[in-house]
Amino acid sequence: MGVVGVGVKNRSWENHMEQRVLSSAVSKKIGEKITIAGWVNSRRDHGKLVFIDLRDCDGLTQVVFIPGAKAYQSTKDLRPEFVVKITGQVEKRPEKMVNRKIASGAVEIRAEEMEILNPSLSPPFEISDTTGVNEEIRMTYRYLDLRSPRMTANLKNRSRINQFLRTHLINQDFVEVETPDLTKGTPEGAREYIVPCRQHPGQFYVLPQSPQQFKQLLMVAGLERYFQIARCFRDEDSRGDRQPEFTQLDLEMSFVSQEEVMEVTEKMITAMVKELFPEKKITLTPFPRLAYKEAIERYQTDKPDLRKDKSNDDELSFCWLVDFPLFEYSATEKKLVATHHLFTSPNPEDINLIDKQPKKVRAWQYDLVLNGYEIGSGSIRIHQRDLQEKIFQLLKITPAEIKRRFGHMLKAFEFGAPPHGGIALGLDRISAILAKEKSIREVIAFPKTGDGRDLLMDAPSELPEEQLKEVKIKTIAK
Repeated sequence: MGVVGVGVKNRSWENHMEQRVLSSAVSKKIGEKITIAGWVNSRRDHGKLVFIDLRDCDGLTQVVFIPGAKAYQSTKDLRPEFVVKITGQVEKRPEKMVNRKIASGAVEIRAEEMEILNPSLSPPFEISDTTGVNEEIRMTYRYLDLRSPRMTANLKNRSRINQFLRTHLINQDFVEVETPDLTKGTPEGAREYIVPCRQHPGQFYVLPQSPQQFKQLLMVAGLERYFQIARCFRDEDSRGDRQPEFTQLDLEMSFVSQEEVMEVTEKMITAMVKELFPEKKITLTPFPRLAYKEAIERYQTDKPDLRKDKSNDDELSFCWLVDFPLFEYSATEKKLVATHHLFTSPNPEDINLIDKQPKKVRAWQYDLVLNGYEIGSGSIRIHQRDLQEKIFQLLKITPAEIKRRFGHMLKAFEFGAPPHGGIALGLDRISAILAKEKSIREVIAFPKTGDGRDLLMDAPSELPEEQLKEVKIKTIAK
């Protein structure tokens, strides 16, 4: 890639961008003189005529440069991905030249003036379709990858999903609350990312694996209906299509049953699909319920794909998995471990089995599965101190460890904690399935590689010695 020998002109654009017209509105301006701005998507030379497709956040607009016009003089070095501002007359295209694939396809702009706002190096891959490009190259030049129509559409779809879910929940009297990203280390299954605290040498925050404890504490606070589009962090080993940081829609409600949480979730998801993705068909509503044991026996998995045509990405087959075991035996740890998180309530029908037959106790847990992927998991929570302590003891957590890790939760349960439950939905996976993408990396603006690297920012990276000294940390040999 060589350096482009075109200088950037003056910054007069700063005074005129308020007059800019986006591609989707150009067809309404026939006969008018307008200004557009964006990137040169492609260039075609036909004899002495020069045609470009100009790309902006709204689509494409065809521009024609005719010899003799002032703008024509600037086309000599014009190349794809140059950023330009063009002023010209909007004209109807001849009928046989109409492009019905784009919003502005019935018109074109006859360029009168053009200003090159910024030239561009030659991109390392074709912007129009990056599907077959090596993923490491795409992630290194992610800002170019995101210019492709597919990636732009994926991000816009994700934004629409977030906006719909947020509006829907607010209309259902949920309150959006942001919980801390710097919190206490209370392992929930995966390793945590640790953050040293300069003001308190030798002490650390962790980045949350989920807002689990905070959302339960909000129920103790009397909020009753909470939601958050939450960022979560897990320091896991490389495992397929996982990300060390991910986004979930987090819900919690007081005075609810398992069925009520499932109903609220189901209505929200169904409404979202109907509104934003009308071309897709939900196989069955209400969503089928499967007991964990039944799913394993019938499908050999707790994430069954129940689509009639498993190759049809427009078919959405949701199902609920219920009646999970509350505990399982870990051969490596040689003790009982929780199958979900430590605050999941046992099914009241099985309370009498806890002491003598704990492996037969069912959890008040429910997973939402879509086309063979788990997209959500939730439970009714324990809200009584004595039952929570009993669960900790069954899992052989020492009294000192209970106090250190969960003392704040147990204390809160003594101040009138209401019955409550909730669910967390994986927005990365939901967005990927609805966009017909196989990897969640395709719906995340700046994802990490499978081994947790950010190729664009070159992270993780070493820190200067002075910065480490500030937080009283010393690195040792690798």
